Amino acid sequence: MTHSIRCNCGKLKGTLNRNANVNRCICYCADCQAFARFLKRENEILDERGGTSIIQTIPANVTFAEGIENLRCMRLTANGLLRWYAACCNTPIGNTPPNLNPPFIGLIDNCLSSDRNLLSRAFGPVRMHVNTKYAIGEDKPKSIGLLSGTLRIIAMVLKARLDGSHKRTPFFVLGSGDPIVTPKVLSDQELKDVMDAVYNAHAHQPSKVDRL
Repeated sequence: MTHSIRCNCGKLKGTLNRNANVNRCICYCADCQAFARFLKRENEILDERGGTSIIQTIPANVTFAEGIENLRCMRLTANGLLRWYAACCNTPIGNTPPNLNPPFIGLIDNCLSSDRNLLSRAFGPVRMHVNTKYAIGEDKPKSIGLLSGTLRIIAMVLKARLDGSHKRTPFFVLGSGDPIVTPKVLSDQELKDVMDAVYNAHAHQPSKVDRL
């Protein structure tokens, strides 16, 4: 069975293999928050604590059927993750390492469905909360599932290496291992702007006293 991948405007369409092992995660890191603000879609991507809901799998499970010419990627810094999105409407797609290895992608829920109950039925519950120290607000979410989730991811990656599926990816050119599009690396000013927006979101949260 497959689950549809679709950008907001519908120009980019694809599928995710639902029969594959996946790991569901919420990441609260500042970089994921910055990516949402780079896209100017933070209100749709981030939860109230600044978390990004992600389905972690291998690229071989992702296929694009239409509109791949709209696929773009960016990096917050020259050494950062590749963060993929649909340029037609700034819908986030997912995050990958800079090259084919390890074969891994964290698909951001927005390109899969806005219905969290539907995603839970399709892919199971969220198993990991990571980088919670960067969550917005004073009462941080508890970190959960790091060890078990990491082991699950390692198992997926190793299996892909053994069965050859690491060679199947819509994000990289197989021969060279280069991304299919040239990543946009943020300038120093662009990076400052998005990180300032992240820090401002944290600074403007009401204190416990203010909430009473």
